[in-house]
Amino acid sequence: MAEVKKNKLLIENAAQLLTMRGENNHDIGMVESGCVYIEGENIKAVGTKEEVEKAAGSLEGVARLDASGKVVMPGFVDSHTHVVFGGSRVVEYSIKLTDDRPETLKKLGIPTGINASVGMTRGLPVELLAEQTERRMRNMLITGTTTIESKSGYGLTLPSEMKMLEVNRLLSACLPMEIVPTFLGAHGWPEDKTKDWYVDYLCEEMIPQVAAFKMASFNDVWIEEGIFTVKDAERIFTRGKEYGLIPCMHLDAYSDIGGAALAVEMKVANAGHMNYTQPAMFPRLRDAGVVGIILPGTDFAVQHNRPVNPRPMLEAGMTLALATNCNPGNWMESMLPVLVLACRVHGFTPAEAMRAATYGSARALTLTDRGVLDVDKVADIIVFDIDTFEDIIYKYGRNHVQTVIKKGKVVVENRRILNDD
Repeated sequence: MAEVKKNKLLIENAAQLLTMRGENNHDIGMVESGCVYIEGENIKAVGTKEEVEKAAGSLEGVARLDASGKVVMPGFVDSHTHVVFGGSRVVEYSIKLTDDRPETLKKLGIPTGINASVGMTRGLPVELLAEQTERRMRNMLITGTTTIESKSGYGLTLPSEMKMLEVNRLLSACLPMEIVPTFLGAHGWPEDKTKDWYVDYLCEEMIPQVAAFKMASFNDVWIEEGIFTVKDAERIFTRGKEYGLIPCMHLDAYSDIGGAALAVEMKVANAGHMNYTQPAMFPRLRDAGVVGIILPGTDFAVQHNRPVNPRPMLEAGMTLALATNCNPGNWMESMLPVLVLACRVHGFTPAEAMRAATYGSARALTLTDRGVLDVDKVADIIVFDIDTFEDIIYKYGRNHVQTVIKKGKVVVENRRILNDD
């Protein structure tokens, strides 16, 4: 059998090459005048021009991408999203800007919250749901996201949840980005059912079917006062583990009912939100390998009365991730404003934010082959048309992404998806 010829690409002369090498939350592994040599889907050499030439050998005939005066770093990993949904809740959002009283919306007959999105999502055929979702994912790609975690959760019935997960599968086949699917059946329960009935249904019907058809990698539960209890979550996680689903959770967004202790006990991969998580839990979460996912866009969109404070988590040595949490109540498609909010509102340094959006987010999804530019890692790379990486935070309000490389191939150039017929 003939050997398949690999594409070869050299990214050279980057003013700043952020490799994300290092062990600490502030490590970005900066290389000035840096180069990355790629063969096929993987990185084969990283460093200065001299280091790369020595490691790669002859570079004759290799395609070159001149990154002079530009910043090069790993592709963003958006590790917590609800990007698959139908319709829009813009009327609800607009009214809440000046009047967030539930009785106002009820009087106007406007459906609200998760149940409103469930109604809009259930009624869409899979093709239309995929079409709406694809528009959002394309914007994610042209702003530098190369891997997306995508949850179900606006179906709350087996057919509707499977439809949402099928959208992930369909779009994985047609977009040059990777979609990591998460089953979030435990996002609520149908209005005409009891929670106890629904937990039984989740464990006995939904999880086995999701696993049988290999529709998800993760199993998420929203642990919150008035939503799912720690006892509920433990049962759902245990059932998911029996079927090979990795546990993760929505944790302490609006209350603390003991979910962090369960995260430690179950060794969940990641925990999102964490607004009310007690600082005493941070070392325990760190030791259990739980990655905390910070969601600045959500705190901004809902004008949260207790914005998450990541500084004690960072000081405790927790690995942190950043994500858009793109959803109907927080319609944020780009990681770029997430980085701005993370620094200005939540107190990340620019270096901490860049690492969290790449290395940390990859670890949140148990992915060790990306989020860092190093030998044999997947060549998922962004080239920014800026002088210094801090400009992503400083010069906000526009897309600085010039080139996106996914698995060694240029897929976005000058904010346009290539081969996009």
